[in-house]
Amino acid sequence: MKDTDDQQLRPQTSWKLQVHLQNFIFYLLVFGCGLAFGIARTSYIRDISFNFQLDQFSNNRTNTSLSNSSSSSPFITIDRNRTGRIGLEEFLRAPNVSHDMNEEELLWRASMVPRLPNYPFQLVPKVAFLFLTKGPMPLAPLWDLFFKGHQGLYSIFVHSNPSFNGNYTEEEDSVFRGRKIPSKEVQWGKFSMVEAERRLLANALLDFSNQRFVLLSESCIPLFNFSTIYSYLMGSTTTFIEVYDLPGPVGRGRYNHRMRPVIQLDKWRKGSQWVEMDRQLAVEVVSDRKYFPTFRKFCKVSCYSDEHYLPTFVNMKSRKKNSNRSLTWVDWSRGGPHPRKFGRLDITVNFLERLRKWRQCENNGRWTNICYLFARKFTPAALDRLMRFAPKVMQF
Repeated sequence: MKDTDDQQLRPQTSWKLQVHLQNFIFYLLVFGCGLAFGIARTSYIRDISFNFQLDQFSNNRTNTSLSNSSSSSPFITIDRNRTGRIGLEEFLRAPNVSHDMNEEELLWRASMVPRLPNYPFQLVPKVAFLFLTKGPMPLAPLWDLFFKGHQGLYSIFVHSNPSFNGNYTEEEDSVFRGRKIPSKEVQWGKFSMVEAERRLLANALLDFSNQRFVLLSESCIPLFNFSTIYSYLMGSTTTFIEVYDLPGPVGRGRYNHRMRPVIQLDKWRKGSQWVEMDRQLAVEVVSDRKYFPTFRKFCKVSCYSDEHYLPTFVNMKSRKKNSNRSLTWVDWSRGGPHPRKFGRLDITVNFLERLRKWRQCENNGRWTNICYLFARKFTPAALDRLMRFAPKVMQF
């Protein structure tokens, strides 16, 4: 009897197992199809998102103008509808002086140096005139007359107090219009003055055509016409930075012993703030990560870093290539912390002629009486007579 019951239960059990197995296979197939569909849909959505972002990026680059006057990006963008490619001309084009690069970005880009010695294009070398000012340029009309007719051979960069929002001159067509670089506050005798000088150099280095760099102030005047100064600088094989060792409180006395071992006392030097240099030295200055931080940290209070940083830097890095003299004449004969100022009654033909041939000096291994190309400190009251005598004395 028991065997008979077992035989009746076996077909029923076998049938239930088959039903369960079919259900399991069905659910497994449904799950597999759902999983495959989900993977495929996710991949498709990612492709759409990536393609959308890529198209949006390409459209933004295509619609961006290459014009200097409208570009505010630290990187060069190309109008592909106009050029179809990124050419050398676009790569070399310097950004507008009113760019929005921060200090780190500016110095990084300015420190770029080609490894190949020869340029694959015709380079017209320019002189970069770097003006460190407090505000307006009262002698701008004289400089406008100096630069007239020499477009393409010079660049102008002005660093003034950020609080100054006016125009450097009332003349609409002045060469100083629109030449203010992003600036920071500068205090006399403080390290901020060295930072401003380096900021001017960095902005000028963005233009590959700038090969010589001269630092000036709003009270400086040229002593010769543009052609003479341009030829003098471009033909020179040296830089023009005054460097000397001065014992006593205003020389070695300003040295901070905490600068050791980076800067030793026997390497400490002094010199004029008004310097001129070539592109190679300018790149080294903006790339300095050794002496610059040491000066910023330890050259304080009565140290006057603007009189010591570049002379010390050149003494340690580029002494053999330096002429060891400044191209800017200044009168310190009266002593004190500031040089003599010259007003209207001081300006005569004889006075200007004496400045032009002040002394004998060496240039490119030859002796010459053209030693100073610029002079300071001239007040706004001197402008009238300077404009009157410039065509006769300076020949411009």
